[in-house]
Amino acid sequence: MTGLPMLSVVIAIHLMLVLAMIGVVLLQKSEGGGLVSTTSGFMTGRGTANVLTRTTALLAAGFFLTSLILSLLAAHSSAPASLIPGSAPARQAPGAPPPVAPLNSGSGGLLGTLGGGNAPPAGTPAPPGPSSSAPPPAPSSPAPAPTGPQVPQSR
Repeated sequence: MTGLPMLSVVIAIHLMLVLAMIGVVLLQKSEGGGLVSTTSGFMTGRGTANVLTRTTALLAAGFFLTSLILSLLAAHSSAPASLIPGSAPARQAPGAPPPVAPLNSGSGGLLGTLGGGNAPPAGTPAPPGPSSSAPPPAPSSPAPAPTGPQVPQSR
């Protein structure tokens, strides 16, 4: 019974709690005066402060409870759902090609795509002929690794 009707009921209760809590907080006396006049009238005295404080605490507890229920309902939903009637989440059609991978997921990465696409894929030989943009060939033997820290020499 964790369907859309239960979710709608919990959301409606949650919104009513939010509006009530906003109203009760605005009724409380603050240092600036708030919406309640302190001279005389219907809501004055120490008893009003206790009632408003307790009401705020109860509304806050209800707010946290409905927030917890909404998060649990969202965690247990099996498919994405829309609260707007008539709109459905986008789904991939069967037999459709998979979505395009991001640019940085390939072996060439971003630097390979910035090269203009002229470089052949890894593992394929380069085409014969002179090329002005081709990098110089790599040396056949690697340079020996340094044995200690390199200190610049002054002359």
